[in-house]
Amino acid sequence: MLDAFGLSDAGSVRANNEDFFVIDVDGGIFVLADGMGGAQAGEHASRLSAESLYSALLESEPRDVSALEHGFHEANHAVLTAARSDPTLEGMGTTLLVARVANEGELLLGSVGDSRAYLSSGGQLRLLTRDQTWVAEVGPQIGLTAEGMRSHPMRHVLTMAVGCSDELRVAVQELALKNGDQVLLCSDGLDGVVEEGVIATVLNSAKSLEDKCHYLIEAAKDRGGPDNVTVVLIRLL
Repeated sequence: MLDAFGLSDAGSVRANNEDFFVIDVDGGIFVLADGMGGAQAGEHASRLSAESLYSALLESEPRDVSALEHGFHEANHAVLTAARSDPTLEGMGTTLLVARVANEGELLLGSVGDSRAYLSSGGQLRLLTRDQTWVAEVGPQIGLTAEGMRSHPMRHVLTMAVGCSDELRVAVQELALKNGDQVLLCSDGLDGVVEEGVIATVLNSAKSLEDKCHYLIEAAKDRGGPDNVTVVLIRLL
């Protein structure tokens, strides 16, 4: 059995919130998207992609990896089609991240972009996803250190996003969970601002999932809240 809670905030700088998330505990589907684009385009891209992926997964078998990948491509097509039909939406795109219950104690994770999934298990925090960014993909090849990648001016430049191209690389993995394990889905308004040590401490605390989400949001805002921040926390009971 799973428990989950999610929270999103515009942060302390942005006037609007381009993040969007879906939580369906009964259906075992959890989606997070971080949109980009001028005017309201980023908001439109994140909502459209998340809802499109969610709808596709509702019609598929939980363990079907190809169906999950197909759902991402449907979301990509939906965003591209909307942008091509409305000039005010031109250039919009979004990250897209999903955790789906495949079986008891098992999750399928799918991701495009740099929204992240973390696993908190046995007091340890582990990054599950790999950022599809210029820094993550090119940085190691040119000798950038971990600290150099964290501060590089191109650290947020995506190499892949939903709605930006007909080509889409979806990273998929299976994750086995133990009782008490927690999976955190977050936009880069959290992981790019709040240190992983702080995230680990919060997740390891005895707080409720709701309190943990509120604490993480406030931690990002205390550090300037430069971007929208969204957290979805899932726990295996």
